[in-house]
Amino acid sequence: MATTPAPPQAPPKPTWDPRRADPPFPWLRPTIRIRLTLLYGGMFLIAGILLLSIIYLLAAQALSTGNEPLFKIAGGTDIKVTSDNCPAVTTGNLTLPEFNDAISACVDSQRQVALDHLLSRSLLALLGLAVIAFAFGYAMAGRVLSPLGRITRTARAVAGSDLSRRIELDGPDDELKELADTFDDMLERLQRAFTAQQRFVGNASHELRTPLAINRTLLEVHLSDPHAPVELQQLGKTLLATNERSEQLVEGLLLLARSDNQIVERKPVDLAEVAGQAIDQVHGEAEAKGVDIRGKRETAVVQGNGVLLERIALNLVQNAVRYNVPEGGWVEVTTEVQHGQAVLVVSNTGPVVPAYEIDNLFEPFRRLRTERTGSDKGVGLGLSIVRSVARAHGGHITAQPREGGGLVMRVTLPL
Repeated sequence: MATTPAPPQAPPKPTWDPRRADPPFPWLRPTIRIRLTLLYGGMFLIAGILLLSIIYLLAAQALSTGNEPLFKIAGGTDIKVTSDNCPAVTTGNLTLPEFNDAISACVDSQRQVALDHLLSRSLLALLGLAVIAFAFGYAMAGRVLSPLGRITRTARAVAGSDLSRRIELDGPDDELKELADTFDDMLERLQRAFTAQQRFVGNASHELRTPLAINRTLLEVHLSDPHAPVELQQLGKTLLATNERSEQLVEGLLLLARSDNQIVERKPVDLAEVAGQAIDQVHGEAEAKGVDIRGKRETAVVQGNGVLLERIALNLVQNAVRYNVPEGGWVEVTTEVQHGQAVLVVSNTGPVVPAYEIDNLFEPFRRLRTERTGSDKGVGLGLSIVRSVARAHGGHITAQPREGGGLVMRVTLPL
């Protein structure tokens, strides 16, 4: 009697907890809020102590000035009252009420002078302390927030396709360090994902080359047989064209995977020379289609990979020749230096291209008014490769519809 097989067991659960363990005393953690509170609270306390001390000294000086005797009694046969601060007392011939009124007026005047001096000096002291407090606060805020600048610079470098950069922030275990560590973990995962993707594309492309090369060899051997039937030769030619198209697709995928990486080894490359080599390779096809290639190419030396830069020019010129008018078409290829950047411009006659379809041309396997490869003009990766190579060199490509039909492709690269 057959026994029922046991159901498969569930995979074992991980023995580690990916979440970070909470500290035993979270309220003792030196967070940014606590540090800023202590910093600015201490600054306010110090500024208050200094201001109080200055006001105390100024008040003591004002009281000392206000307590100076207003008049002196000169001795002699006749008692005479003199005063430097109260001239009305020294006039003489004053009745007692008039003398008392003059003394009161002098006391009020002396007190007002002391208060004015205290107010003016207190305002100056407050202004000086405010300047010092703002300068010190600005310096301290810059010191506390300096890790944010480091995070920003790393993010900017990562935006330039350099996923190998890490922040590696040291210091107290606060919110900024937690943010930097989280950002580093994210970059690590992104780098692994991109590396795995590029490795897969590269390995798949390399693995597909071998059977395609074998197919091409077998088809060429059978087509070289002069006694082969006509139907078999026609089928062989069709299969050979399909195989060649598949080889182009594999080469395009491999080049696209390579061009997504940042260029590490750079050498001087003249765009004029690169454009000339591309024109030489497309010259036969252009003559067969009746397309005239022209343009002035000036020296424009950039730092980059010569093979990839030649692919930019070759893809643009090939597209300009293949997507052209049946008769009287032309392609203009120019290179020059503008505003400190090298510029490669490829313009051509051709069908009218709506402006809203320009962005679709740079997507893989996308063409004008179609989303899949459905013609014998290419595999739909040309402009995608151009954009990836330009970005890997720190440049960019723009496309504009040309009046009357055709496109104007403009590649800008840093010198």
